[in-house]
Amino acid sequence: MTPAILLLKRTRTAHAIHSYEHDSKAPSYGLEAAEKLQLDPERVFKTLLAQTETGELLVGIVPVSGSLDLKALAHAAHCKKCDMADPQAAQRSTGYLLGGISPLGQKKPLRTFLDESAKAYTSIHVSAGRRGLEIELTAHDLITLCDGTFAPISKS
Repeated sequence: MTPAILLLKRTRTAHAIHSYEHDSKAPSYGLEAAEKLQLDPERVFKTLLAQTETGELLVGIVPVSGSLDLKALAHAAHCKKCDMADPQAAQRSTGYLLGGISPLGQKKPLRTFLDESAKAYTSIHVSAGRRGLEIELTAHDLITLCDGTFAPISKS
């Protein structure tokens, strides 16, 4: 049971858990999840951490089929510039290992931005906090639980 799943149970948020056999040699954890669970990659979202020019960590959640647009994230966060966060800082801050970072149940609350494309789906998939484990829930519930914001932050 991961902190993300415990949060969903504690808040009685509707969700489904999906698991698959993770291949440690997979080049993309998110695309692996979409393929193994036979999902549209546009509905599977990856959780990425970025850092502002002041050192603040931000969470960007984008479809696994695309990438995080750092300029768009900076605009959404009202800061000058964003870069990808140091992997060790991301793991320390969230309490999760790379490839299994969930936007839910992180150790420290961070400002969170979900790509607005998520609104197009009745449900989306995000990491449950471990490689090989995904959570399916509504984008609205995800935003509510993360105290997040919808923003156009992905690029193809």
